[in-house]
Amino acid sequence: MPDDNMGDPRNITEETIKKAAEASGQTVEDAKKNMLEMLQKQAKQSKS
Repeated sequence: MPDDNMGDPRNITEETIKKAAEASGQTVEDAKKNMLEMLQKQAKQSKS
């Protein structure tokens, strides 16, 4: 399902992450790790 935009090109896909990683000079793995960290921080803040 990583390549399925569910009919809307605005949804995040594997290709979106690849392009973002390339734009910021990161590996895809690092971009995903950074996204995960951000999401975890935001989830933690919303619980507070």
